Amino acid sequence: MSLSLRGVRKSFGEVEVLHGVDLDGRPGEVLAVVGANGAGKSTLIRILAGAESMDAGELRLDGSTVELRSPHDAHAHGIRTVYQELSLVPELSVTENLLMGDFPRRAGLIDWAAAHARAGALLARIGFGAIDPRTPAGRLTVARQQMVEIAKALVSEPKVLILDEPSAMLAGSDLDGLYALVHDLAARGTLVIYVSHRLAEVLELATSVVVVKDGRVVATTVPARTSEDELIRLMAGRRLEQIYPDRRPAPGAARLEVSGLSRPGEFRGVSLTLRAGEIVGLFGLVGSGRSELAQCLFGATQPAAGEVRLEGRPVRLRDPRRAVAAGMALVTEDRKRTGLVPGMSVRDNIALATMHTTTRAGLIDAGRRRRAVTGMIERLAIQPPHCAAMPVATLSGGNQQKAVLAKWLLREPRVLILDEPTRGVDMATRVDLYRIVDGLARAGLAVLLISSDLTEVLGATDRVLVMNQGRITGELDPDRTTEDEVLAYSIGQAA
Repeated sequence: MSLSLRGVRKSFGEVEVLHGVDLDGRPGEVLAVVGANGAGKSTLIRILAGAESMDAGELRLDGSTVELRSPHDAHAHGIRTVYQELSLVPELSVTENLLMGDFPRRAGLIDWAAAHARAGALLARIGFGAIDPRTPAGRLTVARQQMVEIAKALVSEPKVLILDEPSAMLAGSDLDGLYALVHDLAARGTLVIYVSHRLAEVLELATSVVVVKDGRVVATTVPARTSEDELIRLMAGRRLEQIYPDRRPAPGAARLEVSGLSRPGEFRGVSLTLRAGEIVGLFGLVGSGRSELAQCLFGATQPAAGEVRLEGRPVRLRDPRRAVAAGMALVTEDRKRTGLVPGMSVRDNIALATMHTTTRAGLIDAGRRRRAVTGMIERLAIQPPHCAAMPVATLSGGNQQKAVLAKWLLREPRVLILDEPTRGVDMATRVDLYRIVDGLARAGLAVLLISSDLTEVLGATDRVLVMNQGRITGELDPDRTTEDEVLAYSIGQAA
């Protein structure tokens, strides 16, 4: 099905976020949409998904003008959207999430054997057959939940599939599976609209690329006629000569020491050291135990064996509250669910972890809190500049991530754990985050940066630890190793 947008405008209050956008897509095309955070991509997607109405403009499907008043209207016209934010019901099985409202029946009752078989066949057909359809969705890793989200959108065999940062939570074979699926869908005539901040991925997958900046389409091109550097220039309005900061000086004393840490089914025998002024990268594929280790270090789960020392002293972090009091901070891999309270303002979200320091006699000291939050907004350049009173959910993904980081920096931690800190963040904002974290390390913080982005792990860290099946399998110098070597350690095939 062909799709055409003409002159689309959209405002929120007095702020116009889309200024006469034109967009064209054809059957069998992979149309990539790229742009910095706040460029208008999310609003454009929501209009195509029927979740937002346009103020002006026209949408044509196969040459006929249509009006999408709701997501149901979009579904009826064969348009499905997979958002970056997960929408599965955690308590329900994968089968229930996939087939909700369309279960096979026998004698008036749900035929669960047939339902599980149908869900399993769908997952296998699109390359996700390793997922057990009987498993509650909430027990899956974030990466596998993302696979189920994609599978859910394909149940109705859409003519237009919109994927919003679909690879942000994937790595390794899961990423290969996604790419193969996109190519297969396009080969079968589906129009795939692919939104991604991974520019190398865009150039590999897309048949055409649209660049959005400040609510306008500033370029439409094809991969053969552009490059990552050119796309960055178009998105940011400047060339990013150096993405990663220079290497830091030799680190200081040990801040965090972990010895023989184990938790059944998640990780075992993990030993590592983080030093003041150092950024240590932790790379592992989905299921390696990297995020589970972060949760345990932060006191969210308890180890069965092993020891943790903070600045030389043994500690038992029985819960996150004790971890925070001891000087630990964790920016989780899912900012929407575990980093922010979407219904609250930017100010209240940033102040959450420091409420006790901005109260007097049990009452909130509004002036003190306002000054602290305003200072952090300015320090991290959270956009827009006067966003303190805005709902945090209205910020772009990169600025939401900065708000999460700001919350913890107000606590002045000594150890900072970042789990996928740049997931779903555009290149310009990534550079901001790299510089912020570099500055924190130079000021003496010990940083553990967990990432599935190999380029990031090698470019932004001083040492790289690699996990496979719950164990640390390698410690590498980023200046003396390659992506292939890191991957070899991550799948247990290092020489």
